[in-house]
Formats: sequence, C-alpha cells, structure tokens
Amino acid sequence: MALMLDGTGLTIERVVEVARGGAKIELSPEAERRIRDCRAMLERKLAAGEVMYGINTGIGEFSETALSEEEVRDFQRYLIYNHAAGIGDPAPAEYVRAAILSRINVHAKGRSGLRLEVTRLLVEMLNRGVTPYVCQKGSVGACGDLAPMSQIALVVMGEGQAWYGGQLLPGVEALRRAGLEPEVLQARDGLGIINGSNVLNGMNALHLFDANRWLKQAEIAAAMTLEALNANMKPYDVRLHEARGFAGAVRSARAIEQCVAGSDVLQSGRKRVQDAYSMRSTPQVIGAAHDAVVYARSQVEIELNGVGDNPIFFADEDLVLTGANFQGTPVSLPMELVGAAVSMVSVLSERRLNRLLNPALSAGLPPFLTERPGLYSGLMLSQYTAGTLIVEQRMLSAPAANQSIPAAADQEDFVSMGMNTALKNAQILRNACGVLGIEFIAAAQALDLRGHAMGKGVAAAHEVVRRHVAHLGEDRPLSPDHTRMAEVVESGEILAAVEAAVGTLD
Repeated sequence: MALMLDGTGLTIERVVEVARGGAKIELSPEAERRIRDCRAMLERKLAAGEVMYGINTGIGEFSETALSEEEVRDFQRYLIYNHAAGIGDPAPAEYVRAAILSRINVHAKGRSGLRLEVTRLLVEMLNRGVTPYVCQKGSVGACGDLAPMSQIALVVMGEGQAWYGGQLLPGVEALRRAGLEPEVLQARDGLGIINGSNVLNGMNALHLFDANRWLKQAEIAAAMTLEALNANMKPYDVRLHEARGFAGAVRSARAIEQCVAGSDVLQSGRKRVQDAYSMRSTPQVIGAAHDAVVYARSQVEIELNGVGDNPIFFADEDLVLTGANFQGTPVSLPMELVGAAVSMVSVLSERRLNRLLNPALSAGLPPFLTERPGLYSGLMLSQYTAGTLIVEQRMLSAPAANQSIPAAADQEDFVSMGMNTALKNAQILRNACGVLGIEFIAAAQALDLRGHAMGKGVAAAHEVVRRHVAHLGEDRPLSPDHTRMAEVVESGEILAAVEAAVGTLD
C-alpha cells in the first residue's frame, strides 16, 4: 500500500522506506485540494498586480527588481539554470529520493503556491525510479538547498541528467522511458521546488536512522568487551541509572544487561571493585548520545512535516508572508550534536579496544590477543586503524553550523552551512562503523580465548562476527577483516541477530 502524504506524520522510518526501500507514495485528496486552492489564490494576486517575492520580482539582491508579465513566465526557468551551480560527485540516490519526498510533503501543506502538476510529477519520479543527478556540494543551507534542488528541478523541466533503470540519461529521456512528460515551469513553480532545506534534511533523516542502529550496536560491542574483560557488572544495574534520571543511560544500561544475561561473567567470583571509566561509564556515555539523537529526531521530524519555504501562502486568509523558513539552522544545530556524539562513543569504543589488547589492562588475556606473542603480533595494528579513523572523526566534529560565509551581495549574510553538517555526519558514521567493527573483531577474539559461557545476546553477536571473520590463529592481513566488519556494522546484521535472541534493545 502506498504511503499517503498529507503534510503530516512523515517519520524518519517512512523516509527510509521510500528513499532506500522504494516504497510508493501518493498525495492525499485533501493535500491536492490545498495545493489547488493555494495556486488559485496566487494566480488571482498575479492578475491583480500584487508584488510577490520570487514570482514577479527577482530574488536575493534582486528582490526589489520588478518583472514584466513576459519576464514572469521566463524567470522560473532562468532561476533554475542559475541555481544549478553545484560541484563534485553525485549524491547517493537515497539522498536525492529523501529530498524529493521531503519536498513533496512540504507541497502537501498547501502553502507553496506552485501548480499541482509539478508536485504530481515529483511523486511519479519517485514512484517510477527517476533519480536526478545531483552534485553533493554547493548548498549553504539557507534559502534552502538551492543548488542541489535545482538539479532536481532541471529534470522536472526535461533537462539535466537522471538515472533510470541503472543508466544515467538526459533528463528528458529518463522521463520518457518512465512514461512521464516534463513540465514547462510557470510563475512560482521553480522556486516552489527549490526553496527549502530538503536535501540536507533528507540526509539528516537517514543519518539519524543509521546513528540509532549504530548506537545500539555500540552497546552490543560493549557487552562483548565487558564479558571478555571479566567486568564488574554492578555499574550496569538499571536502578543505578534510574536514580540519576537520564533516559538514555537507563535504556543503555538495560540493553547491556539484556545482552549479557546468562553469562558466566555475572556469576560470583573475584572482581575489581571498580573498573576503568571506559568500561563502567559506558551507559552514561552511550546514553547521552541516545538523548542527543532523540532531540535531533524531534527537530528533523518537525522539519519533515513543516512548511520550509519562502514566500508562504495562506489561502484561507488571502495572505502572502515572506520570511526565512528555508533556514537550515533548526535541524543542523542538533545534527552537529549527533555527529559529535557518535564520535565520542567511537572514542569510548577505542578505549575499550585498548584494554582488550594491552596485557597490563586485559585481566589475563595475551598481548594483542595473539596466541604466540612475539612471533605473531595479533591485533596490534587494528588499534592503529581505529585511531586514525577517530582522529578524522574529531576533525569532522568541529561544527559547520557557526561557519557562515555571507553570499548574494550580503543579502544572504547569515547561512546555516547545514549541508556541510550533513556531509560531515555521513563520513563520521562511515568511520564509526569501522571503529566499532574493529572492537567486534577484538571482543570476539578475546571471548574465544576466554572460553566461558556467553550471555545470550553476546553469543548471538559473536556468531555473526564469526560468520564473516575467522578467529585469528596465525597472523594474516587484517584489512579485509576490518573492511568486512565495517560493512556488517553498517548493515545492522549484528543488531538484528541480537534482537532476535533477546528482544528489542530499547
């Protein structure tokens, strides 16, 4: 059944279903009525000669320039040409699809003033698999993602390039093969496609989905390492965290307890009174990251269901308001926090890795988890790889949201740089999968060496690791193992196996 878009109720999970899973969409009848009513108001005002930004005026520094009736017809086309000014490699298809979906849901609110035919074409482009070629870089995250959204608009016009059936084609040919016809843009249509932060927020939605899955796997990796280090498990008692009150820490402690339930490590025996911070503060640290993701999710979903546009039309009040609802800061600032949080939890993972590999800290495990120290070096160099990924994450965690560079002759003198935030977060998440994959490898190796009964969740995770990476007996090149485990973490396979064994980690 198709996902019905009415301007409300679009969640991160729904974005993933459409952007990655190819789920079909349609506009609700009420959304179509609102779009038609809004357009009718705009056309009445145009006929009456009312001045409206970006419709019968120029934009940006040219906002005070009035356009003739003939220029109004041509302006939208030139607007798209001028703004299709990005650079670099094409964005992944899932980013482009998420952006189109997000923009359609803005239109569904009936506040954007463009023709229904344009929105319907965007719907059909998604449903039939026409994906515009969009350069990843060029947006400053204010006035919307003008450069990348303009490359989507080019295809709506039958220009630019798009993928269809696995081929990169001229835009008009991609539409033709999908059984679609381009639109000739009329007043407001072009600006109505591009004037919102929909590319960066579509990316944000996908990144939040991935960050949540990654954090759950960070808890699984932590549980494996804690077992391998014969940890004192009192710091993971949920009552401890309920006493403080942070929701993220409570859920993180509960998840770790779920994973280790049934393990020998829970049995009485000689334990350290207190383990190192990298072990016993895991729920507080991962929990703080979960809390950051929850906040960012609330902001991103507000944007997915809000009117990010300029100007905004209120057909029921016969009113046009010009403002800055395209500004990306409300979603980019919380996403900066998410990037920093994922980097922070990656540092925690590397510190636990260090305790597994360092014989002075590993509670009796052999140096670097090798069975013949000296002849073999085991996982010594795995820590180097994790370290270099983390250094890059730390650099990428420097905020972009406060890095505004004025544009458009200082008419656009403060911009969010939210696309830079989204691009940074994509790389942070890729690196994070590598760091966590290395901890999984080391924890599985250590558990092999311990040979004790593992918790049910830990055993499920260990089985997945061993499905992809063999036990390290004698030394071998480790780069294939590192790369494969990063892919496994990204796929969520470990999380799926653990949740199948012990229930949802929430």
